[in-house]
Amino acid sequence: MLEKKIELKHTELRNRLVMGSMHTGLEEGWHNRKRLSAFYEARAKGGTGLIITGGYSPNIRGKLTPISSSFNSYYDVVKHRAYTRAVHQHGAKICLQLLHAGRYAYHPFNVAPSAVKAPINPYKPKSMSLNMIQSTIKAFAHSAKLAEKAGYDGVEVMGSEGYLINEFMASHTNKRSDKYGGNLDNRMRLALEIVKAVRENVSDKFMIIFRLSVMDLIPNGSTPEEVTTQAKALEAAGVDILNTGIGWHEARVPTIASMVPPGAFKEASKRLKDVVNIPVIAVNRINTPDIANDILHNGEADLISMARPLLADPEFFNKYRNNHSEQINICIGCNQGCLDHVFKGKRATCLVNPQAGFELDYPLELAEKPKDVLVVGAGPAGLSVSYYLAKKGHKVTLIDKNTHPGGQFNLAMQIPGKEDFKKTLAFYLSELQRLKVNLTLDTAYSEEMLSKYDDVVFATGVTPRLSPIQCTDGKQVYAYDEVIRGEVELGERIAILGAGGIGFDMVAFLAETPEQSIDDFKLQWGIECEANQTKDPRKLYMLKRSDGRFGSDLGKTTGWIHRQVAKHHDVEQIAGCEYVAFSDKGLLVSINGKETWLEVDTVIACIGQVSNDKLFNKEALPDNQHVIGGAKLASAIDAKRAIYEALQVARVI
Repeated sequence: MLEKKIELKHTELRNRLVMGSMHTGLEEGWHNRKRLSAFYEARAKGGTGLIITGGYSPNIRGKLTPISSSFNSYYDVVKHRAYTRAVHQHGAKICLQLLHAGRYAYHPFNVAPSAVKAPINPYKPKSMSLNMIQSTIKAFAHSAKLAEKAGYDGVEVMGSEGYLINEFMASHTNKRSDKYGGNLDNRMRLALEIVKAVRENVSDKFMIIFRLSVMDLIPNGSTPEEVTTQAKALEAAGVDILNTGIGWHEARVPTIASMVPPGAFKEASKRLKDVVNIPVIAVNRINTPDIANDILHNGEADLISMARPLLADPEFFNKYRNNHSEQINICIGCNQGCLDHVFKGKRATCLVNPQAGFELDYPLELAEKPKDVLVVGAGPAGLSVSYYLAKKGHKVTLIDKNTHPGGQFNLAMQIPGKEDFKKTLAFYLSELQRLKVNLTLDTAYSEEMLSKYDDVVFATGVTPRLSPIQCTDGKQVYAYDEVIRGEVELGERIAILGAGGIGFDMVAFLAETPEQSIDDFKLQWGIECEANQTKDPRKLYMLKRSDGRFGSDLGKTTGWIHRQVAKHHDVEQIAGCEYVAFSDKGLLVSINGKETWLEVDTVIACIGQVSNDKLFNKEALPDNQHVIGGAKLASAIDAKRAIYEALQVARVI
């Protein structure tokens, strides 16, 4: 069904796949115009039916940051024509998202329906006057008119995620007593007036998409009944498509992270579809054709929004249409390359596809003279470098001393919430077979192999760092990998040494439910119900040597989730402690010079890794030998850096 056209009032979309709005870090300034054009063009060429840009403010006060982009001048029209031309030449359509940040604007000139400060913003907003409201409505209409001149097929009016229009809709932030506050008719007045003003200033064929917050996930947000009333009113006002919005940015509920079950919020789009006659877009954690088609087949939506999945693979639709879904590089929902980058002011990219956002910077061109290349190690780095090398036309042999390929992928996929790594491993194995890479397992590297190959890439990965704790009474400190592989017997009172990513993964492994159902996910996080606070059978401790907050080095957009999971399971966290001894009495630790026994029967070391670098001298490698991933540097190793380094090495061989 994903491939079916959809007819609108005065136009049509060639299929049901929408690239949802996402900021790339390329929107600002003129200098990135070619890069952003190439980014959009790759997704249009890949078969996507409709592309929605990142958010542009209709005026200065609505800008997310002082340097964020707006769209309100003929300069913007000229600049954006490059984007619309790039998309249209491949048969796709493109809409400009108009986003007024409201109280989320990160500058002292932000405005909102009422002077209620956002908990995630240090700047308190100014309450908008009636004149300011009218000026804002005109700004939206003016920007939409200019967008049509720039060649856009429509606009998406951002009315969700806690931005300005959403703030007017919800009594949580709207404390006004005039005609824009109070009852629901007044609170949704701004949204309706913006839609009507836009419709009056554009042609009939110009699409208006409205992103409506269906689940605010905050106190005093819009009720389900209010949402359906809003949806019907927006349709009557002239909206052509309703997009589904889930959760405000300040909501303490995961909505797009990897631990969110696939299709978790499909009921939200169904809630809209049941009450309107215009197409509805389903969103959030839809990352495979099967999930998308199930939603369409079950009548839960008319269109499917995929933002990050099209970062992971711009050819998503073409591969699906040509019956090659196994070749799709699946988004794993990690946020590491996309949202985490954007929130740090960096360009968005993708853990599994480091060319995303860097299409012009990191091209992978066919080799002028194909080489015989040996890759040692079939973990994330080795699999990905073999894939890139084979795409360039090299003859690649990949060896691994283990019985199964995958390396650290095999551990990651066992962590509840990271099951999609199974799809990443399956993608690489399928692609290596298609590209005729010679994968040989149970094969150890020897120096005699060097003479048979033009180049060698060492991707031998890491091993866990072992704890030096003195153990007696037959006790042993387990490494995290042997625990995840199920090679050891665990007790009921467990101490986890380390508070980095591996430590929090271990909490999830020990306490969370694998392949969690949508119903259980909603119950755990209290989504439109009371949160479930069941008693865990195990007592968990997390310990770290340093002082300060646990998980301070976790991802900017997901760290709070991992900390909340630990809190949900009553994990006791102790900072600033030294590990002294482990015996039948428990674990002896020293906290501020005072020794204390923790009554635990199991201790697991999650204290980092060391490089597997015994096979080579990485300080004196010849030009035809290369080292990547954890073998190069074990500190803070993750698949993102390993795959990035794989791409860069492949580009120079």
